[in-house]
Amino acid sequence: MNTTITNPSGEKLDYRFHGDASDKSKIVLIGHGVTGNLDRPWAEGLSNALAATRIPALRFSFAGNGESEGDFRDCTVSKEVADLGVVIDAAKAAGYEEIIYAGHSMGGAVGVLRAASDSRIGRLISLAGMVHTAKFAEVEFGMETPDSGFMWEDEDCPLSSTFVNDMNAIGTVLGKASDIHVPWLLVHGDADDVVPIEESREIFAAANEPKQFVELPGVGHVFADDGLKPMIAAVTGWLQS
Repeated sequence: MNTTITNPSGEKLDYRFHGDASDKSKIVLIGHGVTGNLDRPWAEGLSNALAATRIPALRFSFAGNGESEGDFRDCTVSKEVADLGVVIDAAKAAGYEEIIYAGHSMGGAVGVLRAASDSRIGRLISLAGMVHTAKFAEVEFGMETPDSGFMWEDEDCPLSSTFVNDMNAIGTVLGKASDIHVPWLLVHGDADDVVPIEESREIFAAANEPKQFVELPGVGHVFADDGLKPMIAAVTGWLQS
């Protein structure tokens, strides 16, 4: 896949394609979480593994992250839902028949909102997916002052009121679970200290069939170290089943 992807704000999105470009039967689009980008080890590892199993994959950075154009201070769940829409547009224009979206953390919340309203997503994968957005903003960044503080003390990631207001306006994506009518895989480590595994358990209970939930013992939020292989195995196994 070789095309320019531009979001509704006119910002070019950076992406990497993995796999056989001639196979148009399906493609997995991979979106990251807050402060992340397409180069996160879990995203690259998953993309390479999918390509090795003959499933094309495209990992991308939401606007304002990584090498994608845009201002990080404008990043919100709502804006990223629109970003995902144009990535789907590009995949469809390239001829891919089935669109599968795999979103990590905040990218998981993005996936729920997009899949609840966009029938072009044929399968959904949530990796340590965020469910309660307002709670996340309060727990992780409530001690910071929007427009002057930073996310996790990282000066490259300023905490904006735009971000906080959007997280609070959404509140939670739990109620959207019943609007998703495609196969859904949830993968979450029980040692996650950023997005508690209870959030995946809660939205899984509210989800329609067909669905599958894989809990990974001792695995943290970003599937680092020994957590990468079992996450990849869960995703590739589900896609091939």
